[in-house]
Amino acid sequence: MPKKRSGGGLSPTQQAAKFLGVSVLAGAVLAGIALPAVGALGLAAKGSVEGFDALPANLKTPPLSQRTTILDAEGGTIATVYSRDRTVVDLKDISPYMQKAIVAIEDSRFYEHGAIDLKGVLRALNKNARSGEVSEGASTLTQQYVKNVFVEEAGDDPTKVAQATQQTIGRKIQELKLAIQVEEELGKKKILENYLNITFFGQQAYGVEAASQRYFSKHAKDLNVQEAALLAGIVQSPSRYDPVNDEAEATKRRNVVLNRMAQVGDISTAEAEKAKKAPLGLKVSKPKNGCITAVKNASFFCDYVREVFLSDKVFGKTRKDRAKVWNQGGLTIRTTLDPQAQASVQQSLKDHVNQSDSVAAASTLVEPGTGKVLAMGQTKPYGYGKNETEINYSVDHGMGGSNYGFPTGSTFKPFVAAAALEEGRPATQEYSSPYEMPYPEPVQTCSGKPWMNTAGEKVPNESESEVGPYRLKEAMALSVNTYFVQMVADIGLCPVMKMTDALHVVQGSGDKLPEVPAVSLGSKGVAPLTMASAYAAFASRGMYCTPIVIESITQKIGNKQKSLDVPKSTCSRAMSEKTADTVNTLLQGVVDSGTGKAAGLTDRANAGKTGTTDERKNAWFVGYTPNLSGAVWVGSASQQVQMKNITIGGQYHELVFGGAVPGPIWKDAMTGALAGKDSPSFNLVNIPDEDQDKNKDKDKDKDRDKEKPDDGNNGDDGFIGGLTDGGTGDGGPGGFPGGNLIQGPGNGPGGRR
Repeated sequence: MPKKRSGGGLSPTQQAAKFLGVSVLAGAVLAGIALPAVGALGLAAKGSVEGFDALPANLKTPPLSQRTTILDAEGGTIATVYSRDRTVVDLKDISPYMQKAIVAIEDSRFYEHGAIDLKGVLRALNKNARSGEVSEGASTLTQQYVKNVFVEEAGDDPTKVAQATQQTIGRKIQELKLAIQVEEELGKKKILENYLNITFFGQQAYGVEAASQRYFSKHAKDLNVQEAALLAGIVQSPSRYDPVNDEAEATKRRNVVLNRMAQVGDISTAEAEKAKKAPLGLKVSKPKNGCITAVKNASFFCDYVREVFLSDKVFGKTRKDRAKVWNQGGLTIRTTLDPQAQASVQQSLKDHVNQSDSVAAASTLVEPGTGKVLAMGQTKPYGYGKNETEINYSVDHGMGGSNYGFPTGSTFKPFVAAAALEEGRPATQEYSSPYEMPYPEPVQTCSGKPWMNTAGEKVPNESESEVGPYRLKEAMALSVNTYFVQMVADIGLCPVMKMTDALHVVQGSGDKLPEVPAVSLGSKGVAPLTMASAYAAFASRGMYCTPIVIESITQKIGNKQKSLDVPKSTCSRAMSEKTADTVNTLLQGVVDSGTGKAAGLTDRANAGKTGTTDERKNAWFVGYTPNLSGAVWVGSASQQVQMKNITIGGQYHELVFGGAVPGPIWKDAMTGALAGKDSPSFNLVNIPDEDQDKNKDKDKDKDRDKEKPDDGNNGDDGFIGGLTDGGTGDGGPGGFPGGNLIQGPGNGPGGRR
C-alpha cells in the first residue's frame, strides 16, 4: 500500500489518481489529450506508460476458445474436448432476461454512457485517492470485456493472467483507451454479445451458453428470470457465488440481482418478489471433457485422434502451433470409427478377457485399401484407477502407446514369406526343417557385412514331432520355426528388411527393426495397429495404405466456420499382386486347418496367422478378409506374466497360444464388425501339396534335398537357424532382446505358433 508523505501530503499515486479523475471529468481522455507521464510513479501498463496517446489503440481480439466435438463415421458424438468449455452464440440466442440481468448488476447505465462511465470513474477515483490504493473499480461492461480479452489471450499462463487482472491505475488507463476503440467499432449490442460469450461463470463454464448448460441443462435462450439472475450474479465472484457448492450464498446474490433489475425497471417489484421465492432449480450437468468421457468405449481411439492432430504437420509447422489450434477448439472432427465395428471389438474383448485379469488384450481393425481405422479397443479401460491405464496398447509409443510394443512371434513369418516370394522363391519352396538347428552363418545383410552366429544359438520347433522336410504351405500352416529361419538364410536379411519397410513395420518405439536373424521370428515389439495395417496390404493385393483416423474437420471461430485440411492415407505397392495372392492362399490354410483353425470364419473368405512368444508372455492373432484386417494381442503390459496355468476371462488355460485366446477374440470381433457387409473373395493361387509319400516315410525318400551334416554352420545350403520364443527370457545369449512395455527391452525372441 502506498504511504503518505510526511506532513500529511498525498503520495505520488494519490496525486496521479486525483489528476486522472480531473482529467477524465474534463473530457481529456475522450479528447485524446496526452496525460503527464506516470511511468516514474510505478503506474506501468505493458511497460512504462509515457502518455495516454502513446498507448496502443488496437485491441487484437483472439478468437474465443470453444469445445471440440469428435464424431464417429456416422456422425455420432464420441467425446467433447476443450481447454475451455464454451459455445459461442448470437445475442438473439440469449434470453432477454439474461441480457437485462447482466446489464443491471454489472453496468446499469450501459446504454446511456460511452465507453467510460464518467460519474462512476470520478466516484471510484476519489474513493481510491482517499484510501491511497485502488479499492473500488468503475469498469463498464465494455472495459470488463477488454479485460476478459486479455485474460483469454493469456490462456493458462498464470503470469499472463495475473498481468491481465492486476489492479493498477496503469492497466485501467489502458482499458479506458481500448474501451473507446471497442465502442466505436462494435456498438452496444455486439459488445454485450461478446461479453456474455467470453466471461467466466464458474464450474469450468465459459460463456453464457456453457453456463446455462452446466447449471440448468438448457440453452441460454430458454433461461427464465430467476435463472438469468443467478448466472448474472455469479460473474462477480464465480467461486464465492458458486450455487453448486454454496446454495445459500448464491441465492442471496441472485436476489440482489433481482432487486437491481426491479430498481432499473427491467422487471416489476412483484415479479422480483415472486422470483426471489423460487428455488434455484439447478439441474447440473457435470463437465464432460476429454477422451476419458468417450462413449462406445472409444477413449483410446479418441486419444489417438488427438495424438494424430498434435503430430501431423498438416495442422501446423510445429507441435506448439498444432497445440494452439487444438486448444483453440471449435473443431468438429469426423473420424473413421465405425460404430458397428467398435461395438463388436469391445464386446469380443469383454467376452474373452476380464478387466481384472492379470493380462490384457487389445484389438484394432483397419480397412484394406483405404487405411481407415474402424475400431480400437482394449480390456484395461482409460483411467487412473486399479486395472485402468492411460497407455493405448494398440499404437506406438510416440502416439500414446507402450514403450516398445509387443513381440509378435510367428505373426512375423508372413513378411518373411512375402520377401522370399518377391525374390523369386516358389510357393512350393522346401527346406529340411529339422526339429532343432543352430543359426548357420554367414547370413547376408543390407550393409554387406554378414551376420555371424558367434553365440552358437539354436532354434527348435514347437513340437519334437515337427520334423521336415516341409514346403511353404505346410510350414506356414504349422508355423514351423526352423523352416522360416532357413528361408531367411536362403534369401538373406535385406529382402526381409525391404519388405517390412514397404509395409511400414517398425518397433513400438518407432525405431526400425534391427537387421538380425531373430527378428524373423517376431522377437521385437510391434504395435497392433502396425500389424493390422501391414496385413491389410495382403488383403488389398499388395497395396499398403498408411492408417488414418480423421475424415474431415470444420473449425468454428466465433460464429464462422471453415474446413481444415486433414491427413490423407498414402497408398503404395509393397509387393506384387501375385505375391499377395500367394500369401493369402498360404494364410487361408492357417485358418482352414492350421494353428489358427479356432479363429477361422465360416461365412466368408478369411486368412490369418497365430503367434506366441518367449515364455508365452505374448499371444497374437492377426487376420483379415478382403475388406477388413484386424490384429489382436494378449499379454501382460509389463511383460511379467507367463501365460501358463492361467485363468483368462474365467477360463483356465494350461498353455496360451495364438490360436487359443487371441484367435477367438479376432473371430468374434470380425464376425460382428462384418455382419451385413459384403463378402468378397480372395484371388487364390494353386499351390501343389507335398508328396504324401515324403510325409509318410521321409527316411526312405530318395528325392528329397540332400542334407549336409548339421554342423551348426551351413545347415541347408547356408540356411540360418533361429531362436525360439523360449530364449532365455532376457534376450538369450545371442543378444537379441525382445521389447517390453514398461521395463524396456529384454523379452527374448518369439516364434512359436
